[in-house]
Amino acid sequence: MKPDFLPVSRADMSIRGWNQCDFVYICGDAYVDHPSFGHAVISRVLEAHGYKVGIIAQPDWKDEKSIAVLGKPRLGFLVSAGNMDSMVNHYSVSKKRRKEDSYTPGGVMGKRPDHATVVYCNLVRSVYKDSPIIIGGIEASLRRLAHYDYWSDRLKRSILLDSQADLISYGMGERSMVEIADALNSGIDVKDITFVDGTVYKTGSLEHVYDYELLPDHRELLEDKKAYARSFFVQYSNTDPFTGRRLAEPYDGKLFVIQNPPSKPLSQEEMDRVYDLPYMRSYHPSYEELGGVPAIREIKFSLISSRGCFGACSFCALTFHQGRIIQARSHESLVKEARLLTEEADFKGYIHDVGGPTADFRFPACAKQLTAGACRDRQCLFPKPCGNLRADHSDYIELLRKLRSLPKVKKVFIRSGIRFDYVLADTGGKFLRELCEHHVSGQLKVAPEHVADQVLKRMGKPENKVYRQFVREYEEMNRRIGKKQYLVPYLMSSHPGSTMKEAVELAEYLRDLGYMPEQVQDFYPTPSTISTCMYYTGYDCRTMEKVYVPTNPHEKAMQRALIQYRNPKNYGLVEEALRLAGRTDLIGYDKRCLIRPRQSGGDSREGEKKGLTGRASQPGRKRLAGGSEVREKRGQQRRDGRGQGNRLTEKGRDIQQTRPKKTIRNVHKKKG
Repeated sequence: MKPDFLPVSRADMSIRGWNQCDFVYICGDAYVDHPSFGHAVISRVLEAHGYKVGIIAQPDWKDEKSIAVLGKPRLGFLVSAGNMDSMVNHYSVSKKRRKEDSYTPGGVMGKRPDHATVVYCNLVRSVYKDSPIIIGGIEASLRRLAHYDYWSDRLKRSILLDSQADLISYGMGERSMVEIADALNSGIDVKDITFVDGTVYKTGSLEHVYDYELLPDHRELLEDKKAYARSFFVQYSNTDPFTGRRLAEPYDGKLFVIQNPPSKPLSQEEMDRVYDLPYMRSYHPSYEELGGVPAIREIKFSLISSRGCFGACSFCALTFHQGRIIQARSHESLVKEARLLTEEADFKGYIHDVGGPTADFRFPACAKQLTAGACRDRQCLFPKPCGNLRADHSDYIELLRKLRSLPKVKKVFIRSGIRFDYVLADTGGKFLRELCEHHVSGQLKVAPEHVADQVLKRMGKPENKVYRQFVREYEEMNRRIGKKQYLVPYLMSSHPGSTMKEAVELAEYLRDLGYMPEQVQDFYPTPSTISTCMYYTGYDCRTMEKVYVPTNPHEKAMQRALIQYRNPKNYGLVEEALRLAGRTDLIGYDKRCLIRPRQSGGDSREGEKKGLTGRASQPGRKRLAGGSEVREKRGQQRRDGRGQGNRLTEKGRDIQQTRPKKTIRNVHKKKG
């Protein structure tokens, strides 16, 4: 049979000769049959195992009939909020409603409800009371046990309870979903499916649960934030598929939510099979007249080469969702997909990305991880690279060379980010040259996140001196190869541990660069990250040390304004911040000052109007990392929505922009 989209209507089912679906997949995203979308991967994997799957994308949650369009499935409903947590999708860190949804036709906002997984499941339960419901995706995965919900500012119980679902398939889900499907197909009642790794279920008794670690009761967590911090760290320490234990979370001692250990990582052969399934590689044609689905633009000509991340940044949820063990596709699989891209009618010769959560991670951090798992008591890169770390880019270099040698390919970019500390740990040094010569388009975005070491410590990031070393080596490499290319640093405001003192230190760093970022990343407390736990409890769960947390919206606004201290609109906030920090020495006419004093006789801001805030500079000129003066041209911001779980947003960043959808695109260095 010729490849086609999966059924979205009874008419589609009739064409295939189906009277009933085995599974109906309800999703908060539009139907995009591409391996960057979780619903596409899971439905195609189930199809490959002989199951009939229908898709209901973005049903009208106010109408019961919307989830009945394909009828009652034989085995059950699969429910996901989509590639993003629905609350992150809907709201900025300031809790303001976003204006666009990239996962909806035409970018229209409001086509899914808040807390979509819960709403969809309750809708299904009201119509089909006895149908099994299995939930998955990033929203269910990161809310599988008690979790802090930033938008309601309270600790919520497991999403399994509020949704009335039977099971959670957490993580990436290919293994667990096939095992669940086979169990249901064999006649096992969904309430008896308690044995599948990578799942969460509920039970009224621990009598038949074995080898578990008992977490504090949910009531105790509500009463004692310190207890939640300890409980969260137990969860965090049991995210490895080889060493993770079964966890039991009690609710008033009468109901228990049981988290089974994570699923084992996919082998390279299994990864290849998943990405070689017959995806249509686009959105459903019914969306064409609505303007298509914006998210496809960012992933259509990109390649997912790996999943998992051993970087373990505190503000990133990847440890909870994809785990720390790298799983990668073969060169052959990626080259095969790249050839498909080059045959697309609108392919212009550019592969936009080859990567994953971290582009240059292509294999496990050390040899033992595939048999003994990742270490419970240490990180691979933080605070310093582990002595057992295998820092080697040779495989990635070889892959990139194969891809850029393909006919019709002009350039292969790396946009999903590299770990600069991992690049430095590779003593071979070949990758930096390869990167600068072939895979940077004028500027390279990297994520030092901050400059104050005590904030970096809470972030799980290397000391600032490591980033400074990378800056020196990057500039030296570009000088040697005769290219003028720059670094654009991602920086984050208001992360736990950042007082006004550290916020001012970051502003001084930017002053010395002569650079004001247009994009300001304010820490976003998304579910199930160490940083979010710090935000809610005031404790670093790894050490149980007390941590200063900027939670007041006005203070957060001041810290954000300091990053953009040159912007006249931020003058009042910057002045207030400097006075609170006791740094009025930075208000004045000296070149080291951030802002000019207010003019006498009122609220005059003549200095700002004349462009005199901060260091004097030529109009239109800024400095990027390393101090190079540059001239900007603005272009369309590109968002990276690749991957099951949209990792950029889930990394705890929320981009606040002075001018929406604009960012640096082309820069030209002028030597002074």
